[in-house]
Amino acid sequence: MLATYRRVQAWAEKRLPALTRYRRPESLPITLHRRRIYIVPTAFGMAFTVLLLVMLVGSLNYGNNAALLLTCMLGSACTTSMLIAFRSLNGVRLTAIRQGHAVAGEPMVLQLVFTGSEREHASVHANMEAQEETFPVAAHGETLVSLTLATSRRGWQPLPRMKLWSNWPLGLFHAWSWLHPDQSVLVWPHPETAGPPPVLPGSQDIRHRLHQGEDIAALRDYRAGDPLRHIAWKHSARHENLLVKDFEQPESREEWRLDWRALSLLSPEARISRLARWLGEAEVVGRPTSLWLPGEEIGLGHGRSHYVHCMNALARLP
Repeated sequence: MLATYRRVQAWAEKRLPALTRYRRPESLPITLHRRRIYIVPTAFGMAFTVLLLVMLVGSLNYGNNAALLLTCMLGSACTTSMLIAFRSLNGVRLTAIRQGHAVAGEPMVLQLVFTGSEREHASVHANMEAQEETFPVAAHGETLVSLTLATSRRGWQPLPRMKLWSNWPLGLFHAWSWLHPDQSVLVWPHPETAGPPPVLPGSQDIRHRLHQGEDIAALRDYRAGDPLRHIAWKHSARHENLLVKDFEQPESREEWRLDWRALSLLSPEARISRLARWLGEAEVVGRPTSLWLPGEEIGLGHGRSHYVHCMNALARLP
């Protein structure tokens, strides 16, 4: 019986125009109201209704006032639960959607920002692509709900429809509404797994720092194999252990100037994947990079914000 009920409900949601009137994308914020919230009895609610009818017939047939009073009380509780199920969604507002970062083929984390009305909304369920989250929405409060979105290719990906529903409080009625925000998320390109390092131009600016002579960078504990001439005898006399002079070694800081035009032998998607890999490798070691793309040039920089800027530029390429 339960399986049959679910099939009928799924058919009604797909075929009845009144239940799917909000299929077009909508701009944020989206507010749920009485014209877009639908409610039907659950399988448990239908069985409970049949039970109430049997109790009503029995109490009237035998003239049992106590049984009739109990039937009326249960019937009123059933009707009240229908109103509460409706009010658990009425007034809920989706105000914003915050996207995370993900490369193509990996799930992207989305944060849905819901705000409540003048009353609390208990036990609200959000469904998107076979995943479900349950959350309450406080009165005049803000609730963050995290859902993951499957990605397949780089670029702008529109968000699918989402379903908000609730069976609160007794599970006798199922209230639901559809949300289809007019918003897309940006998916980063997938880096290639392996490949050559970037070819650096001969005129690249490489800066060196060198400490010469007796310019000491630091003092450290003696380790076996350290030259005796590096031992700081005067400082060691004031400590229990031997101290060794640590001289700063020459350090080179290479800058990767990544250029779309230098990869002319590759296809456009292969260029994007290689540039994405080089950007990821530079981000790991903190190497400064610059990026030249058709129609956009990103100057030298490093850090997380610079990496995000470059990956977004690659993802937006046609």
